[in-house]
Amino acid sequence: MELRTVLVVGTGLIGTSAALALRKRGVRVLLADREPGAVRLARELGAGEDWHPDTAAADPADLAIIAVPPAYVATELLELQRIGAARFYTDVASVKAEPIHRAAQLGCDLATYVASHPLAGREKSGPGAARDDLFLGRPWALCPTEEADPEAKAAVLRLIDLCGANAVEVSAMDHDRAVAVVSHAPHVAASAVAARLADATDVALGLAGQGVRDVTRIAGSDPGLWLGILSGNASPVAEVLEAVANDLADAASALRAMAEGDGTATGELTQLLKRGVVGHDRIPGKHGGPASSYAAVQVVIGDSPGQLARLFRVCDEVGVNVEDVRLEHAPGLPLGIAELAVEPDAAASLTDALRERGWQVP
Repeated sequence: MELRTVLVVGTGLIGTSAALALRKRGVRVLLADREPGAVRLARELGAGEDWHPDTAAADPADLAIIAVPPAYVATELLELQRIGAARFYTDVASVKAEPIHRAAQLGCDLATYVASHPLAGREKSGPGAARDDLFLGRPWALCPTEEADPEAKAAVLRLIDLCGANAVEVSAMDHDRAVAVVSHAPHVAASAVAARLADATDVALGLAGQGVRDVTRIAGSDPGLWLGILSGNASPVAEVLEAVANDLADAASALRAMAEGDGTATGELTQLLKRGVVGHDRIPGKHGGPASSYAAVQVVIGDSPGQLARLFRVCDEVGVNVEDVRLEHAPGLPLGIAELAVEPDAAASLTDALRERGWQVP
């Protein structure tokens, strides 16, 4: 199915990113938001043009994307269907069962509606943080109900394809249980760790390294937005957090025992650390396939314009593909460490090439 015109209702990070991706593929995009400033910024970024509800029935969009918090999806869907805004509808909220249930209660037309959720995002929010490649290669769940028209599903699949994401069909309940494990509970856990830093001493913060930045990165997201997400998926998230809390309580007990000289208390803590390694290794790797083991090449890099470009130029010259890159800044110094993840058999040649060109490789 072709999408010639798409209506995006809600010009935050996800809605505007979808609009930018669609515009890049030549789709006409109409923009709507209760906040005039948000839709104006999205329009200035090239995400689309203003939508005029009074003309919607005469010229409906092929698909409407409802990019609002979970609690408002159903009411927004009902209003859009009432005025005939589009032929088909989807939403991109990170909770699926409750919006679908609420839509049925309100009497929405479930034949033209297929709920969906792109598994992509950033710790920043708003249209200013949007990117046209945000969904590239990312999974995008769709949760059609039994009432859904095949054409409605086809429209959402086309949306996913145009945004460069990978479609994953799953039931709403299975989706919510899954995101509780891989997204919602980890966010709360990251926030709990970050909350310890609120009262940390300046000495502790001065010693902060990449590890704590990695663990707490997502804790910088909008609390109001996340409260809406968590309240819509409360039970599954609570179950995961209770399991995490039990593990942490056991770890704390073991550490207390070790502090008191009990040398036998290491077993349970060791098992938790080993289970952590197993879980980490199960996270899908590049392009969603099995996780790959890469070699890390660390390079001292100056904190000045053009340094990363010079570094990548060396990689290009020797024909080494950089699978991932991480930057760690040295506190108080105008330099840092760039860690390049490369195929193991390429690490030695890249290291030699960097040293020959004057780079400091620890």
